[in-house]
Amino acid sequence: MTTFRRRVAEWRLPSLRRATLGFPQWSSKTAGLDSAREAAMAFPHLQQPSFLLASLKADSVNKPFAQRCQDLVKVIEDFPAKELHAIFPWLVESIFGSLDGALPGWNLRGLQGRVSPVEYSIAMEFLDPGGPMMKLVYKLQAEDYKFDFPVSYLPGPVKASIQERVLPDSPLYHNKVQLPPSGGLGLHLALNPFEYYMFFFALSLITQKPPPGALHIRTSDCAYFTLVDRHLAWFLPTEGSVPPPPSPSPGGPSPSPAPRTPAVPFASYGLHHTSLLKRHISHQTSVNADPASHEIWRSETLLQVFVEMWLHHYSLEMYQKMQSPHAKLEVLHYRLSVCSCSALHSPAQPSLQALHAHQESFMPSEEHVLAVRLLLKHLHAFANSLRPEQASPPGHSHAASPLEEFKRAAVPRFVQQKLYLFLQHCFGHWPLDASFRAVLEMWLSYLQPWRYAPEKQAPSSDCQARSVSERWAPFVQENLLVYTKLFLGFLSRALRTDLVSPKNALMVFRVAKVFAQPNLAEMIQRGEQLFLEPELVIPHRQHRLFTAPTFTGSFLSSWPPAVTDASFKVKSHVYSLEGQDCKYTPMFGPEVRVLVLRLAQLITQAKQTAKSLSDQYGESTAARPFLSWLGFYPSDTNGSYPGNDLDEMGQDSVRKTDEYLEKALEYLCQVFRLSEAQLAQLTLALGTTQDENGKKQLPDCIVGEDGLILTALGRYQIINGLRRFDIEYQGDSELQPIRSYEIASLVRALFRLSSAINRRFAGQMAALCSRADFLGSFCRYHLLEPGLSDRRLLSPVGRGRAASLARGPRLSLRFLGSCRTLLALLLAFFVASLLCVGPLLCALLLVLGYVLYAVAMTLLTERGRLHQL
Repeated sequence: MTTFRRRVAEWRLPSLRRATLGFPQWSSKTAGLDSAREAAMAFPHLQQPSFLLASLKADSVNKPFAQRCQDLVKVIEDFPAKELHAIFPWLVESIFGSLDGALPGWNLRGLQGRVSPVEYSIAMEFLDPGGPMMKLVYKLQAEDYKFDFPVSYLPGPVKASIQERVLPDSPLYHNKVQLPPSGGLGLHLALNPFEYYMFFFALSLITQKPPPGALHIRTSDCAYFTLVDRHLAWFLPTEGSVPPPPSPSPGGPSPSPAPRTPAVPFASYGLHHTSLLKRHISHQTSVNADPASHEIWRSETLLQVFVEMWLHHYSLEMYQKMQSPHAKLEVLHYRLSVCSCSALHSPAQPSLQALHAHQESFMPSEEHVLAVRLLLKHLHAFANSLRPEQASPPGHSHAASPLEEFKRAAVPRFVQQKLYLFLQHCFGHWPLDASFRAVLEMWLSYLQPWRYAPEKQAPSSDCQARSVSERWAPFVQENLLVYTKLFLGFLSRALRTDLVSPKNALMVFRVAKVFAQPNLAEMIQRGEQLFLEPELVIPHRQHRLFTAPTFTGSFLSSWPPAVTDASFKVKSHVYSLEGQDCKYTPMFGPEVRVLVLRLAQLITQAKQTAKSLSDQYGESTAARPFLSWLGFYPSDTNGSYPGNDLDEMGQDSVRKTDEYLEKALEYLCQVFRLSEAQLAQLTLALGTTQDENGKKQLPDCIVGEDGLILTALGRYQIINGLRRFDIEYQGDSELQPIRSYEIASLVRALFRLSSAINRRFAGQMAALCSRADFLGSFCRYHLLEPGLSDRRLLSPVGRGRAASLARGPRLSLRFLGSCRTLLALLLAFFVASLLCVGPLLCALLLVLGYVLYAVAMTLLTERGRLHQL
């Protein structure tokens, strides 16, 4: 605390530094707070907490941030819990913002250490798990205060369940739901100070809008993510135990939650359990309570709040209902009806209303996903910190401590189900762009708990991939769907993305590399074999019922008996998440193998396309003159562009794309045991070979009566940017859209002038162009443009109208509206002035030079026409 005050004092402006009459530096700044405390002693009948709250609200507007934090530290230290109780809800809201997002609070998501180092350091020390704010929480916790939290701001499934008078499956809400007071609006939860603080802390990630420059904020430098990391490291330690909360007075009791009788009758999802830690502290007084129990209660509450607020936005019942073919058909009809013009008067409105009533449309942000990934990494490190002698199954534990039981139960009891639904929704609804990388890395972090195990293997000299130990086989089997079904989801996304893009190629490479780790594919395959094992093999399994495990009550409430049957454990996992009528698609079955072969074919095509674009980019760069931007090099008037970001990235990205795709193809061949002969045969069968020059190959199509018709392969090629048609502008060149390098007003004025000249002298220009001598050729070169019949038309429909669209001779002055042309003229006059050449003489020289150039081009054009005849 001394360091915190010293940093705040160093930040204060010199004009604010006062130390008169021998008082400490902060005494003049907190005079109002001292007077409030003295008034409370002299006049106990006055409502001094209200006066303290009003004083702090006024200071929040008038005083700088550092001084406000210093005043808050003194208030927390000097005032009793009875007076701090009134300011606690306001203080929490002023820090994390309001639940409706109207008040931003301290804007922790936009506070960066490299931009505002002083404010960042002050906020971090004040909100640290061992800092003044948590000291206030523990101070109020010891007095058993309760604070109301509105149910309307809870995640959708939880809010709907409570409003229907059904108790949610998480023990976090047990014995906390209260009826609204007289005149109140809606249900609310009665939370203790620690729970209330954590609810606001977790929900601020969702309710608060990102700051304007959020795209450029690094999470490692963001105050909110740093606080999340510190709280997870503090309450989910990998070594030792959680530091106990400070006692409000020497020898006093430690803060502990008090059981609360339910005020609303609820029907639970499973068996009803009493308050948390019944097994360990229900028969102990708060004075003699086991410190480990309090330590586990705080850790359990932190984990449950983060999981509920960040992951519980999709209910298991709704997910299983949407997996049925009937529900999928309703969704398809709904989407088709939205696209049709007659959807407003469709007779199927009742079913659409029902679909809307049950559809969960919450979409997480990229920051939300990054926070969940941080939680998963800490959870893996926390769960894997058990020593080998402590890692026995729960049913065979030898007087395990609460912390050891919590490490074993944290992931399967609280995280597994909700994380699977969260990932399923992200895989199915996230946009098909590079931002999916955040979801992908979150998924891969959960798939690899061995990366966060405490034991570290010495780096091998042969640089071979580290083999996945067999000790992780139970984790793979108990999370089989996270490996297999989500891989299918990623596979369907990869088949619809542009693999020529380096960012998309990197995502395919990352997934292929993770699944290609030695022994991982074999463990997944064994898990699938256990699930697909028929029930008739072992008679005692015939009448088993696979039901979803109940997640009610604390994790320390009676743990179900250990299941030694591996096949039953895998089937229970799958059926509990997907329902007992689910249709499981094996990851190593024939259906998925066909999709993997198609992905391999697209990877091969993307490699070829990237190489072709790289060659085109090199040729165009080498052939383009240095002064092409001045207008001396013909520009692309058709406005064509490639379907990827290689031109923006440059040659280095082309090289990275090729490396990513090459390694991804190699890893996929390892996982699914694909041979080179299979890849070569598939490539030839689908027509992926390049043409003679290796580029500019059209998409796969057939010739019909009205022109070219795309095949299914051709549509894939266009969607993925692997091939494209050369689109050219074939309309009136004078009516092209005004380009960015043209002056709009000047182009319009020149068009009106040239149109007037063409109308006035149309007959004379036609007569000159019809002459057979050199003058006629000279006029035709300037006044005639190539007819549509001379251009390459991809559609035969356009050829029939080409003759009717032929235009007569006309004058075009649009080139004078180009900034490049005007800049070239100015540069010519500037150089002429340096050479002591006057403007008139310079203009005559330019005209003479152009006439000579036009004569030469006329002769060459006529000679080429004679050769064609």
